[in-house]
Amino acid sequence: MKKQAFTMIELVMVIVVLGILAALAMPRLDRDLRQEAKDNILSAIRYTQHLALIDDKTVPGTNWQTTLWKITFSTSGDNLENFYTVSSDANLNGSVDKAETAIDPANGKYMFTDDSTIDADESPNIFIGKTYGIINMTFNGGCSNEDPDIGFDNLGRPHNDIADAENDYDEYMNSDCIIQFNFADASITPLTVTIATETGHVSAN
Repeated sequence: MKKQAFTMIELVMVIVVLGILAALAMPRLDRDLRQEAKDNILSAIRYTQHLALIDDKTVPGTNWQTTLWKITFSTSGDNLENFYTVSSDANLNGSVDKAETAIDPANGKYMFTDDSTIDADESPNIFIGKTYGIINMTFNGGCSNEDPDIGFDNLGRPHNDIADAENDYDEYMNSDCIIQFNFADASITPLTVTIATETGHVSAN
């Protein structure tokens, strides 16, 4: 009785098919730093707005605007040490510490740092320079100042540079905030994030 077996041609065809499938899958294994950075930054801004929507900081008669939940983009040291923090100056002392900082829902760590070193209790997601190779950031429109504090009120509306707010709504963002993130890898197209005035809607291209 003869045993059934694959012919050489059948084995070659299987190898060819597996090679084609592997070739199609390989690009998917490469990191898309631009897409990862886009997802991270958009999520952080939307999370900041979410915190503001559920935590109304409006207290008439006080300098409440400085206590809004805010995302702050900062640079420290060399160009690859760009990061952001999410916080609220709840005690109105003009600065924030870890106790006033948001907790990253992805890992349970603080969305805070006071330098460019990743401490054990600090979320690595905030270090966009080291993680994605973001070499610099430029701010235009309603947030055209260096290292802006972009805050949101209880209606989700954006405010800019709220650390310097003096009167109610005096730092309300009256035009779209446009932030451009440039990568150390020149082959990666710069990422442009827009935060719309009035609604606080955030988008990227």
